[in-house]
Amino acid sequence: MIKLQIIGNLGKDCIVKEINGKHVINFSVAHTERFKDAQGNQKERTTWVECAYWSDRTAIAPYLLKGTTVYAEGSPEADAYTNKEGQAAATLRMRVQNIQLLGGNKEGQGSGSGNVSNAGNATNTGMPAAPVVRTEPANEPAPVDDLPF
Repeated sequence: MIKLQIIGNLGKDCIVKEINGKHVINFSVAHTERFKDAQGNQKERTTWVECAYWSDRTAIAPYLLKGTTVYAEGSPEADAYTNKEGQAAATLRMRVQNIQLLGGNKEGQGSGSGNVSNAGNATNTGMPAAPVVRTEPANEPAPVDDLPF
């Protein structure tokens, strides 16, 4: 199994589509790496990843806005093509299996923190609070058999 993990900012607002009765959330994530070249000059390299998150739980979609910092992991795919200038180019894509909101967007609005099963608490961020999905009643502890260890 090959796994890709990325932390970066969304390049534009996500798009939610329904295809054959299934939902997909499409978004792009950019990660910029800053480094010095051999001559000591400061350089930047930005890597874009086109993401597709297939899920019936689309509650996270309103929080996937341009500039929002996210962590995403999934299976990578690479496509080679020839661009308009006739040069060889490639696109990096990921079929997302897990996504988490990490922080605010570039406009200074926070987007909460959390993942799809618990979209987080967006208090004092200027955005509505994300719904919290509970699988058990709040006043009952989880059964011992459900512990992850």
